[in-house]
Amino acid sequence: MPRPTPLSAAAIEQILPLLPGWTHGEGRLHRTFEFPSFVDAFAFMTKVAFAAERLDHHPNWTNVWAKVDVTLWTHDVGGVTELDLELAKAMNRAA
Repeated sequence: MPRPTPLSAAAIEQILPLLPGWTHGEGRLHRTFEFPSFVDAFAFMTKVAFAAERLDHHPNWTNVWAKVDVTLWTHDVGGVTELDLELAKAMNRAA
């Protein structure tokens, strides 16, 4: 299956209002999710893991107690693609 192509910065900035909480910079999307507890943060990560597997696209993320920091970009094409947008939407739904 062909890999997606990177989106232009202008295209990403147009789409960003549809992704509440996400920012764009340095060719990547970023968001910090905060939850009431570690268990809630871990449950979020578990839900997202299934979405990531379905998309065959995996996030760069870290978890410290009730906070999950996420950075998305498509590594093999060096920028933000439709895959990142779909995963960001899935994360927002899971949160």
